[in-house]
Amino acid sequence: MALAALWVTGLLAYQVPGPGWLANGVAALWLLVALWASWRVARGRSNRRLGMAYGAALALAGLWWLLLTPRQDRVWADDVAQRLHVVSFDGRHVAFDNVRDFTWRSETDYDARWVRREYDLDQLRSADLVLSYWMGPAIAHTLISFGFEDGRHVVFSLEIRKERGESFSALGGFFRKFEMTLVASEETDIIRTRTNARGEDVYLYRLHGMDHAQLKELFAAYIAQARELDAKPGFYNTLTSNCTTIVFDLARHIAPRLPLDYRLLLSGYLAEYAQEVGALTPGVPYAELHDKGRITQRALDLGSGDHFSTVIRQGVPGTEQDPQ
Repeated sequence: MALAALWVTGLLAYQVPGPGWLANGVAALWLLVALWASWRVARGRSNRRLGMAYGAALALAGLWWLLLTPRQDRVWADDVAQRLHVVSFDGRHVAFDNVRDFTWRSETDYDARWVRREYDLDQLRSADLVLSYWMGPAIAHTLISFGFEDGRHVVFSLEIRKERGESFSALGGFFRKFEMTLVASEETDIIRTRTNARGEDVYLYRLHGMDHAQLKELFAAYIAQARELDAKPGFYNTLTSNCTTIVFDLARHIAPRLPLDYRLLLSGYLAEYAQEVGALTPGVPYAELHDKGRITQRALDLGSGDHFSTVIRQGVPGTEQDPQ
């Protein structure tokens, strides 16, 4: 009874339309009524009418939850205003519309640019796990960067699709507050903005253990995810559909026996999990991978200079043979 009351409280707080004070007020009023009903039950003073009313309220809340549908037509924040669109894919060559290529001077000062990019999957040579820390050591945003023989990179990142003026809430992610979007971006956009504009602490690790066919398969899984979200929007879920679980789900296409682990939720420790399952550069202690994988200072020192992808990988184990 108490858990159901708390769930409805969260649903009201994040889904009642209008200003935040109204939603919070409605949620607080419901919680007071639910606590009163729980007290009546605990004291043996409940009656059939009270039980029926409470059950009806829960049923209505459940129906409301089921009727919530994700949308594509909101007024989106600039950095998620466009949907990644797969123009064509023949198994080898892929063309994307709306790859993000912003120039960021600060979080609020930027030049918006969405571009078409074409990639030859036969030229894939690497995949890197990128973790960006923004609220302590336990939580990080997870990105995957693919590298090609010509030195280019493209980064995939599952993110909430914020409306203009909206900000992320981990709790809101449990209550269908946000749609989700798959962003494909240049490293000079999506990584540089985290190190240089947002003040986040970013680490990069070379993924190991995939042959070329598996690397292509992982990239193709992102293509499929892009097509799915382009055709039909979906809700972000803090627990089940987030930036880390998508990486795990796509990786399981290649390695179905990958074990579930608490670090899929505490994503700040995801690199430790990746090392334990043999997915990082072998023969290097985790402490060294972690220390040498910290790219924040290199990105800050470079600023807006050229050769961003090369500079941030300097000294990262496993990247020594990358094209310069």
